[in-house]
Amino acid sequence: MTEPLSRLDPRKFQDPFTTAKGDRRAHVALKSLDILWFNTGTLCNLTCQHCYIESSPKNDRLAYLTAAEVAGYLDEIETSGLPTSLIGFTGGEPFMNRELPEMLDDVLSRGYRALVLTNAMRPMAKCEKALLRLRDRFGDRMTIRVSIDHYGRQVHEVERGRRSWRPTIDGFLWLARNGFSPHVASRRLSGEPEAAIRDGFARLFAELGVATDANDPVALTVFPEMDVAADVPEITEACWGILGKSPESVMCASSRMVVKRKGEAHPVVLACTLLPYDPRFELGRTLAEAAGAVPLNHPHCAKFCVLGGGACSRG
Repeated sequence: MTEPLSRLDPRKFQDPFTTAKGDRRAHVALKSLDILWFNTGTLCNLTCQHCYIESSPKNDRLAYLTAAEVAGYLDEIETSGLPTSLIGFTGGEPFMNRELPEMLDDVLSRGYRALVLTNAMRPMAKCEKALLRLRDRFGDRMTIRVSIDHYGRQVHEVERGRRSWRPTIDGFLWLARNGFSPHVASRRLSGEPEAAIRDGFARLFAELGVATDANDPVALTVFPEMDVAADVPEITEACWGILGKSPESVMCASSRMVVKRKGEAHPVVLACTLLPYDPRFELGRTLAEAAGAVPLNHPHCAKFCVLGGGACSRG
């Protein structure tokens, strides 16, 4: 994929404390670790056109996490008395990690809710028996969110590749018909207003005969697009009042993500799910080390989180 020419002012998003105009940059304190994400590895069965994490069948920059490594962070949550209630799994394609069913069993057995992001294709199909066992034991405490980039096949396949639509729809239908109440993650790739996207999904869900509510922002999440080359404003301390928003509404006020970089002996904790490779957002090896405030020093902080209102952790 050819990288777009950057339209971003190169003076922006450089200093963690000060913007290019000399204003005090906004920081977000961790109010409460409500959600902990695990990136199970960047390998994926698809190569999408605009994957923020550049997942593909060849990208192993983030290695597979092990169930033991996940358990270590769950232990830290418990020993530290953290209020975490939701554990999320993302990738890559999480179901390509063979230890994901064991991770889910551990998470759910400890009483947490679990959220898995998936394209619902062949890797998930290989885990159907394990998923059915988890459903029987834990019911709706496990949510599967399927990535369907548009309600129409054409836009979806422009992003995800030829012959990607039908297997995803089949996986979504398998979940719906087997008692999983799947959620959907979509995107604004078509340029349509969100209301039009939701109307389109309502028609799709009706045609498929599934009960997913297209007007429910949790059941159908419509994410804003991220373009790291676009020129976006930096978020200053004054922006909260100007925009009428609170720092607590931003993802890094309530969540963190654990990754394991290729070749490293230990996982590390990042500020959020959107910035897996930027070393400025690596906070430490433990949740305690990652409890500090995060400077909004990246275009995604502005466009996706503050201005776009995006949040990966609805579930």
